[in-house]
Amino acid sequence: MNVIIFGATGMVGQGALRECLLDPDVKQVLTIGRTPTGQHDPKLRELVHSDLFDYSTIEADLTGYDACFFCLGVTSSGMSEAQYARVTHDLTLAAATTLAKLNPSMTFIYVSGSGTDGTERGSTMWARVKGRTENDLLKLPFKAAFMFRIGFVQPLHGIVSKTKLYRVFYSVLKPILPIMKSIFPKQIGTTEQVGRAMLLVAKQGFPRSVLESKDINTLGTTL
Repeated sequence: MNVIIFGATGMVGQGALRECLLDPDVKQVLTIGRTPTGQHDPKLRELVHSDLFDYSTIEADLTGYDACFFCLGVTSSGMSEAQYARVTHDLTLAAATTLAKLNPSMTFIYVSGSGTDGTERGSTMWARVKGRTENDLLKLPFKAAFMFRIGFVQPLHGIVSKTKLYRVFYSVLKPILPIMKSIFPKQIGTTEQVGRAMLLVAKQGFPRSVLESKDINTLGTTL
């Protein structure tokens, strides 16, 4: 299996990349982003691309892939709905539309968020935008598309978030995370579980197109 990862420098993306490089079924991994990951592996190929809204100049590099793990995401804090929609909905659909055209047999996995509003009519701005993104992805002619509505994710294996606020948040919670996980084992996952769940769903599919946190954490434990 050949996999494309967007957002491989982010916390979830780092987890997905780690699990892909460890999985013997994954033959090649292509990361696409504005900056390199800094990692080196015989299976890894990195494509630094500045314009994530336009792939017309690199289409030849995007063919022959079986799965895409789309892990790019930003916080909506301080953004208007139009601004957030551009970097969440429009950017994601630009990549996905290109990949659906070039790889119709691809499985596309989108990292969404717990609480996403699939009706697109709720009062929470980010949840509406994420819901519209999910719905539009599911309309594309992929072999299959799955929405990963992740909740709280604990970084493992030296992985850190790029966002300073999140790093502080995880540092504060670190001493009590084992207790929290024992109380809420299906609601609190890890970067390892998310990455493994992505691989399992890419290989075997899933009965539903939308996976909630408990689904992801359960799958990530069984691989």
